[in-house]
Amino acid sequence: MRKILLLSDTHSYIDDRMLEYASQADEVWHAGDIGDIKVSDALKKVAPLFKAVYGNIDGVEIRKEFPLTQRFFCEKVDVWMTHIGGYPGKYAPTLREEIKKNPPKLFICGHSHILKVMNDQKLHLLHMNPGAAGIYGFHKVRTMLRFEINYENIQNLEVIEFSR
Repeated sequence: MRKILLLSDTHSYIDDRMLEYASQADEVWHAGDIGDIKVSDALKKVAPLFKAVYGNIDGVEIRKEFPLTQRFFCEKVDVWMTHIGGYPGKYAPTLREEIKKNPPKLFICGHSHILKVMNDQKLHLLHMNPGAAGIYGFHKVRTMLRFEINYENIQNLEVIEFSR
């Protein structure tokens, strides 16, 4: 079983509360718009395993370190993570056909700053967008997701909220 902390859209912001949650996870995943390499460096120091993708605001330094998309297995769950991915029924045009041909079990993106977790009944996948953990943007509440992956099950999903 793996305990996952999922966040996105930090936009160069990191604080002790975020790091505390990261230190409790087996893996920390960042769905883009890291903003400053100091954010990923801080998370890597406390997280046993750190995975990330770059987002549209991320500069050269972050793009050198992290890919645009990651497809990997966690336990027996096929995970696809990208920053701009859309959601069920409205996937981004750049990946719409690929996701239909070869859907993962868990599809993760960020970008919208809107927390969203929903099933795609047609493709039999779970979509997660953790919202925005940073302080920049239109969102009123900062959010992250915490969940467990146990063999092929995604379970015990929690929303973590912070005020701005």
